[in-house]
Amino acid sequence: MPFRGGPRNGAIPRPCGVGRGPVDVDADPYVADMLGGLSADALPDGLVVADAAGTVVCFNAAAERITGVKAGDALGKQLADALPLEDIDGRRWWVCTDPYGGLGIRTRQPERNLVLGGREVLVTASYVREDGANSPVKHVVVALRCTSARRRGERNHAELIATVAHELRSPLTSVKGFTATLLRKWERFTDEQKRLMLETVDADADRVTRLITELLDISRIDSGRLQLHREVVDLREAVDRHVRAQIAAGQPEDRFRVKAQGPLPPTWMDRDKLDQILGNLLENAVRHGAGAVTIEMAGTTFGAAGPAADGLGGTGDDEGTEITVSDEGPGIPDELLGRVFTRFWRGNRRGGTGLGLYIVKGLVEAHGGTIDVGRAECGGAMFRFRLPAGMPDVLA
Repeated sequence: MPFRGGPRNGAIPRPCGVGRGPVDVDADPYVADMLGGLSADALPDGLVVADAAGTVVCFNAAAERITGVKAGDALGKQLADALPLEDIDGRRWWVCTDPYGGLGIRTRQPERNLVLGGREVLVTASYVREDGANSPVKHVVVALRCTSARRRGERNHAELIATVAHELRSPLTSVKGFTATLLRKWERFTDEQKRLMLETVDADADRVTRLITELLDISRIDSGRLQLHREVVDLREAVDRHVRAQIAAGQPEDRFRVKAQGPLPPTWMDRDKLDQILGNLLENAVRHGAGAVTIEMAGTTFGAAGPAADGLGGTGDDEGTEITVSDEGPGIPDELLGRVFTRFWRGNRRGGTGLGLYIVKGLVEAHGGTIDVGRAECGGAMFRFRLPAGMPDVLA
């Protein structure tokens, strides 16, 4: 159905290509001039152009993919018939916007989420006028984009909120319960009982703090605002310190094997971020793996663009350190390896936020390093990350 106001011109010209063999989406002179010789089908977004009569003269391949409408079916039709767009309330968009008969000072329509045949489409339109404001519209240019990326972002956002709410509820309930009980019945508990409750509160408070830290890290990694406070770090000392912390937490000493092949080059990185990387990988191996946990360290080489991109020097642009953390558990199925470093990945196990390995990858890459996952010789999971070596020239 033609939209209200309609074209001012009663004669509807036949667009180039219709009824004469294959359709040429670039045949209209305005379209060809607008694209500067580039084919409309080369554009990543959908492009639909209507002339002064409201007739569709361009309908590129991306528009076909996004709308499900064939170019041969759209070319030559009235714009409102080729793209019967509606808003979420069911109102016909072309009737509401009236591109040819509305206000003469309009030049565009901002992006809107509209519905076309049950599909959600992001639509924006531009009005090309003959001679500036209040002159007739000679072309309506419509850009179309798929909403799948936006929907994925919205789903990830909703999943993040649900995960955070779930992870916060348990420790906060514990904190509230123990503190309320202690305040009401302090004199009834022995010193040992009080200590046990306060230790539980302290552990749950640490859990909440850790979750908030993870959320802040994700925000900074995704936005590119992660700040690194670099200093010279001793990787062997850092690994030994984390192993001692696991043993102090109750793990048997003989479960850990630390191997260092030769002297390691000095590394210039953020000590706290290194602790996060090692802590996450060791905790992952202890919690989800089995048997012995092996940490291997060795010097390695990077490509010429590795450390040099960070402006480091001193020991040679190609030097680096490789650290491998492996266990003797069942490992990760090959078909799931590509998902390990994505948000919310927990494998087949319940509990946790599924954010730890995503953060590890972001922190390693922020230092100019790389990380990958595979299967250890004993069959368990193996995480290997490489960090560029070197120090600023002033310290070298």
